[in-house]
Amino acid sequence: MARAGLTADRLVAAAAELADEAGFENVTLSALARRFGVKDASLYSHVRNLQDLRTRLALFAGAELVDRIAAAVAGRAGKEALAAFAGAYREYALERPGRYAATQIRIDQDLVAGSPAMRRTAEVTYGMLRAYGLEEPDLTDAVRLLRSTFHGYCALESAGGFGAARDVRASWDRAIDALHVALAHWPRERDSRD
Repeated sequence: MARAGLTADRLVAAAAELADEAGFENVTLSALARRFGVKDASLYSHVRNLQDLRTRLALFAGAELVDRIAAAVAGRAGKEALAAFAGAYREYALERPGRYAATQIRIDQDLVAGSPAMRRTAEVTYGMLRAYGLEEPDLTDAVRLLRSTFHGYCALESAGGFGAARDVRASWDRAIDALHVALAHWPRERDSRD
């Protein structure tokens, strides 16, 4: 029997708070049960196991992130959209570190395909990049470049990995300038017959 007031949505929201407070790696069913003052077994009426909880948290956080990005890029194109996209991404990663970490886990591709938030992420990202005239396979390559640059920068920044006196925000802005140049002058994949 499910404990009154506990729902999967409440558990995921609490897991998101816990992730930001204690770190994504410390989101466990036991920690969540303690937060609600219940036994671990009470949670199994709402989530199958820890992997299910973490997957739900990843989808929840992914939806939050894409909502921020979509709002930031609305009505913008080119460099302005890229800067807005990047800024929303960085702000979320720094403000919500546990939730952001959840967005980096590998999720079953069937769940990704069935997730409206994940489809929206692709639409917003590919829509921003199409303004640069990119098509497949260049779109996928550009997405990978942006994701690895944004994630790497945010991971280093949050860990205090930038020790030089230069302002971290100034370096971020220059990185966005460089990405804009790279996207605007993207080396198109040549036809294999060339």
